Amino acid sequence: MDGNKYRKFYVDWWNIRKSSVYLLIGVIVVGAGLIWGVRYASQNNWFIADVQNEIPKEAARIISFEGDVRITRAATRETVVVTKETYAMPGDIIQTMSDGRAIIQMVDGSRHQLRPNGAITIKDNSSIFGGRNVRVTLDDGQLNVRTDAQQDANNIVEVADSENKLMSNTDATFDAESGGGEIRISRGGVETTIGGQKTTITEGEFASVNNGRLSAKEKLMIPPRQVSPDNSAQLVDPGAGVNVTFSWQDADGNPAANYHLQVSRSPTFASDAIMVDRSGLTSREFRLAALQPGNFYWRIKSTGRTGQTTSWNDPWKFLVVRRGENVAIEASDWAVERVGGNVYLLSGRTHPGVTIKCQGRETNSGADGTFKMQISSPSVETAVEILDDRGNRGGFIVSLRNGAVLRRY
Repeated sequence: MDGNKYRKFYVDWWNIRKSSVYLLIGVIVVGAGLIWGVRYASQNNWFIADVQNEIPKEAARIISFEGDVRITRAATRETVVVTKETYAMPGDIIQTMSDGRAIIQMVDGSRHQLRPNGAITIKDNSSIFGGRNVRVTLDDGQLNVRTDAQQDANNIVEVADSENKLMSNTDATFDAESGGGEIRISRGGVETTIGGQKTTITEGEFASVNNGRLSAKEKLMIPPRQVSPDNSAQLVDPGAGVNVTFSWQDADGNPAANYHLQVSRSPTFASDAIMVDRSGLTSREFRLAALQPGNFYWRIKSTGRTGQTTSWNDPWKFLVVRRGENVAIEASDWAVERVGGNVYLLSGRTHPGVTIKCQGRETNSGADGTFKMQISSPSVETAVEILDDRGNRGGFIVSLRNGAVLRRY
C-alpha cells in the first residue's frame, strides 16, 4: 500500500571539538575588533602623517592665518606669501593685507594676533640658558598679545616710542598709527618704558603714546553695543531697495563724545568693500537708504571726552534679500589640504560674491567664484553652507580626506 509508506530522512551529525568552536569564536571577535580599530583610526586621521617641519629654534610659528599674509625676509629682502610651511625669523617683517590676519606663536608660548592692514617686525625670539626673549615692533595696525605664565621670560612689544614688557597671564592690545600708539589692557598688565621712565598699566586701563610721552592712564572704555539691525537679520527688498536704520548704545559707564560707523560688504572690512565710513557722529543712529540685496557687515567704535578711542566691536551681519522663490546653489572643484592635526584648508568654486560658512567661520567667494578658508574639525567630514543675497542656499557634506561631496542637505 503505497499510501501507508513514509519517506525516510537521514541527518548526518558532525562531531566538532569544543576547542574548534572556541577558536572560531575567537577569530570572529578578533576580526571584528580589527575592522572597528581600522575604521576608528581612519576617522581620527591615524594614517595621515602630521606635517613635521624642521624649523630653527629661534623661528616664530605661524599657527593660523587667513587671507593675504606676507613675510619680508631680513636676509634676502624677498617678500613671500605665507603658506602652512612658512615661519618667521628674527628681522623678518610680517604684514597682513586688507583681508589678512595671522596668529604667531613665539618661543615663550605667547600668541601675537595681527589684525588686517598690520605689520610687525620680529626683533628677537630666542631661548638661551633657560631664559626666553621675545621682542616685537608694531610698525602699523593692531596687535593683540596673550601670555600665560611668564617664568624666566622677557616679552616686549615696541610701539611708537615705548617698550612694553608683558606680565604673566596678560591680554593686551597695541595700536600703531601716524607715529603714535595706544595701549589697552583687558587682563594682566604691562610695564611701559619711555625715555627711561617706567609706568605700569594694569587690567582695565588705557594709555596713549604721542611725541615720546605717555598720557595719563584712564579707565579702559568699552565699545558701544549694537542694537539694530540685529545680528544675522534678514531684510526683504520689495523691489526698490531697503531703508536701514543703524542704532547703538553706549556701554555702561562709558559715555562717548562721538562715534565712528563702518558698513561693509566684506567681513574683514577690506578698503574696497566699505560702503559707509563715517566718523564724528554725535547721534546714536544712522540711516542708509535704498540698500540693494546682498550680505552686509557693520561695526562701531566711540571716542570719549578725554580723546580715548575704543576698539571696534565685533561686526554684526545682516542680509538683504529679494522676494521670490529660492533655488539651490551649486559648487564644484572641491579640494581639501591638511595643514596638520585637525586643521584643513578647504577650497572650491561657486557663484561670485556668495557667503561660505563652515565650522563657525565664513568667507566670501571672489569675482571668479573661487574661495578658500582654514577650518578645524575633529571629524573626517564637515558641513559647508553657501548663501547668496537672494536667500538662496546650498548645503554640502564634504569629506576632509579627498574633498568629495558625500551628500547634500
